[in-house]
Amino acid sequence: MADPRPVLSASATVEVPFHDVDAMNVCWHGHYLKYFEIGRVALLRAFDYDYREMQASGYLWPVVEAHLKYVRPAVYGQRVDVHAELLEHENRLKIGYEIVDCVSGERLTKGYTIQVAVDATSQELQFVSPPVVFEKLERAWSR
Repeated sequence: MADPRPVLSASATVEVPFHDVDAMNVCWHGHYLKYFEIGRVALLRAFDYDYREMQASGYLWPVVEAHLKYVRPAVYGQRVDVHAELLEHENRLKIGYEIVDCVSGERLTKGYTIQVAVDATSQELQFVSPPVVFEKLERAWSR
């Protein structure tokens, strides 16, 4: 049965800066993870669980996995939208991303990251997301 709650997503716009392009005048592949981070922050803020709130709740959320698929290169000065969508939250935060050209809507990159909760005091990995995640998400879904 499908989850009746709406998909939680957010977007952010980035203009590819000169210092992000390589000798071939395209965005260096490693910078796409930085763009994913910009989209991830927008998504986390959408349910009031940005990095400050994470830390205040007593949990750290390191990225333990990242996957990217490069479709087309981004170039200097290009404006791109970074779409981030919460795919999983029960045991980890799995966030999907799509980077698209602002004008044409053409997909440039897609991928996902996985973050896990770690107790900030004990440094113990949490195998289930802490209650604060469920509370924050329920508030966001009820808006």
